[in-house]
Amino acid sequence: MRLVSWNVNGLRACVNKGFNDYFKQINADIFCVQETKLQEGQICLEYGEEYAQYWNYAVKKGYSGTAVITRMKPLSVRYGMEENEEPEGRILTLEFESFYLVTVYTPNAKRDLSRLEYRLEWEDRFRGYLQELDKLKPVIVCGDLNVAHQEIDIKNAKANRGNSGFTEEEREKMTRLLDAGFIDTFRHLYPERTDVFSWWSNMPGVRERNVGWRIDYFLASEKLAPAIVDAMIDCDIRGSDHCPVILDIEV
Repeated sequence: MRLVSWNVNGLRACVNKGFNDYFKQINADIFCVQETKLQEGQICLEYGEEYAQYWNYAVKKGYSGTAVITRMKPLSVRYGMEENEEPEGRILTLEFESFYLVTVYTPNAKRDLSRLEYRLEWEDRFRGYLQELDKLKPVIVCGDLNVAHQEIDIKNAKANRGNSGFTEEEREKMTRLLDAGFIDTFRHLYPERTDVFSWWSNMPGVRERNVGWRIDYFLASEKLAPAIVDAMIDCDIRGSDHCPVILDIEV
């Protein structure tokens, strides 16, 4: 089974930059999207009856939002951690027979860290939510987690220490999530691989020089570790300031 996750930073713009071509080429069983930045009726993706589409729109126009396009029919779909609780459209949970899939767009602490306190409280709730799901069946989590966990996950660790996405507090929350029974699938397979990132600033020349951050992940319940076939980052794919990440797994 192939799962793909991509923060498209505006799906309508990404469609004009090759999203549909990539979607067809990668042939995913489940394709998750973050930061769709649109409302219901503002886009029409036509992939035939083979795929079902689920959307969680933010109340604020042109902001946040998540989606899942799936060949596999879910048993249930949940929007947010609690019913009617996610006005920013950050979480979609699809229940399948043998696992839960959660796609997430984690809140950014903002450059001035003005949203750090909210972010940390949100992280605690999200970790608790995943732990409750994990008690029922294994969980696969994917999306833009807005944190470079280790120094190996960022090009200029020293210069960025304390910046949004690389604060000690955010990194510690990621550590606590992994310690709660989840694995970072890419690092599980490639613990020492360097210079593989999923996000680059839009400043001139940054992506060409690969000055990036790895902030997009596939996490999985530890019990799924033996089922992992491969975890990849499609660094060459443009269309967004993020690139897609991929998980091949036998579930």
